[in-house]
Amino acid sequence: MDIALTDYLRFMLALAFVLGLILGAALLAKRFGLGNQAPLRLRGSKRLAIVESMALDTKHRLLLVRRDQTEHLIVVGATSDLVIETGIAAPGALATPADAQP
Repeated sequence: MDIALTDYLRFMLALAFVLGLILGAALLAKRFGLGNQAPLRLRGSKRLAIVESMALDTKHRLLLVRRDQTEHLIVVGATSDLVIETGIAAPGALATPADAQP
């Protein structure tokens, strides 16, 4: 079997063309928001958000998560997760009468 240099060149060009088509389709999907669609929400606002994130070391991360105007401090690791503090009032959240200081 004698494969000529032109056959290798044609193969490489065809491979580059197909990879270019895949890359172009991925960029178009990302541009039009087809990549990671969230399920439809019945409410207008999000209930869950990551407020801040900080790396503690290579395997652990500290997250401040807000849920319904309440924040929670969580350490996320490779093998386990740990809730450090919960029930932190979000800045700008209205205080309830039970939270009010006399």
